[in-house]
Amino acid sequence: MSAIFRNGLVLTMDDAHTVLPGADVLVIDDRIAEVGHHLTAPDGAEEIDATGGIVMPGMIDTHRHMWQTAMRGYGADWTLTQYFVWYYLESGKLFRPEDIYAGNLLSAIEAIDAGVTTTVDWSHGLQTAQHADAAVDALEAVPGRFVLAYGNIQQGPWDWTASDSFRDFVRRRVDSGKLAGFQLAFDVTGDPAFPEKAAFEVARELGVPVTTHAGVWGATNDEGIRLMYENGFMTPGTVYVHAATLSSDSYHRIAATGGSVSVSTESEQSAGQGYPPTWQLRRHGIPVSLSMDTSVWWSGDLFSAMRTTLSADRSREHLEAHAQQQTITNHHLRAEQVVDWATRGGARSLGMDSQVGALTPGRQADVVLLKNDASPVMFPILNPYGHVAFQAQRGDVHTVLVGGKVVKRDGKLVGVDLATARAKVEDTVSYLRETMGEEAWRRGMNPDVPAAELFDNPYQYTEYDAGSAQWKH
Repeated sequence: MSAIFRNGLVLTMDDAHTVLPGADVLVIDDRIAEVGHHLTAPDGAEEIDATGGIVMPGMIDTHRHMWQTAMRGYGADWTLTQYFVWYYLESGKLFRPEDIYAGNLLSAIEAIDAGVTTTVDWSHGLQTAQHADAAVDALEAVPGRFVLAYGNIQQGPWDWTASDSFRDFVRRRVDSGKLAGFQLAFDVTGDPAFPEKAAFEVARELGVPVTTHAGVWGATNDEGIRLMYENGFMTPGTVYVHAATLSSDSYHRIAATGGSVSVSTESEQSAGQGYPPTWQLRRHGIPVSLSMDTSVWWSGDLFSAMRTTLSADRSREHLEAHAQQQTITNHHLRAEQVVDWATRGGARSLGMDSQVGALTPGRQADVVLLKNDASPVMFPILNPYGHVAFQAQRGDVHTVLVGGKVVKRDGKLVGVDLATARAKVEDTVSYLRETMGEEAWRRGMNPDVPAAELFDNPYQYTEYDAGSAQWKH
């Protein structure tokens, strides 16, 4: 099959960040064949009018707990502590393989709908191999590009990576090559005994990278980074998620070993992992990718990730300057950089930079057209990077190609059975609600509100005189 995007504003995200107004992108089979002006397309090529729109690479999310999407919005008022209690200690244990399938299916559909063509399924709900099979079954049912990051929060990684069932799963489902990639997903607590060493050795044996929640306040810290470094397990393929509360020494270790950080700004701001660390990553020269974390709290698109990341970095910059009685006259972090992080940065992080993340000939044809003629927000497009980061949203995702295949056209998903996804998610919600009981269900969704303490007001008045229209002391 072939297709051509005509007359769009093309953000190539190539090494020079070339921007081509009024340009075409030609796709032949699963590859980008040519990018330029007035291109000749083969007979029968699908013509996609990109006039008034932005053509860009498919976005890449490097950390998404897809299995939790069946609980969309349930934890909107949670803290990280409440998340840990609900998923790690209590109700997360109730998830059946079919519930993992339901969450993954909905999340995978949600991703491509928002122009996220490659997603890392940070799948730490895989209590059994049957749960893992269900996760992959769901991913294979959706025409996106998915990396499985295998994890199990109900067991130590030294246990589940040593199991015969895990090895069998790898042989059956990973070695088949249908997934876009495979990672091991586990955290390093900083225990001096370093029990996670065995899991790192399995990753090394399998030749796969590790993705880990690092620098999460109260959970993972500098000791974990030190142990990884001293034991030789910090590699260029390692992805450190959040990395929000680390010391400069730990950031130096990440930079020196070629690792990257997946920043989930909405998550870090709201849940309490620490302040979104892009200000530190910039100073230490650490590569960045973006992620949305989990739909149990936040939006499942990277437009929000870009927007909040820019805002958090700039807010910190202003506050630091104001504390010194200074003002910021030029921002360090620019819209162009966060668009890069949402596309090329993700590709680099996953070792897929030669395949996806940019619109250059030879790469996989993962292409997104942002266009919405019915929206007053999609014109004028003066600063294209700023428009992507601050103005566009998922409703403006007009067309999406994954590997040259159209998965969204004219704002509507193609070849996706949304009714089945809805039915499966409804079954999961009904099962959890019934199993937990209505009281526990409501309590989990509505944590206690701390009592508010008001300051004493020294300017308090006691009586208002209507005749004089004045307050009396």
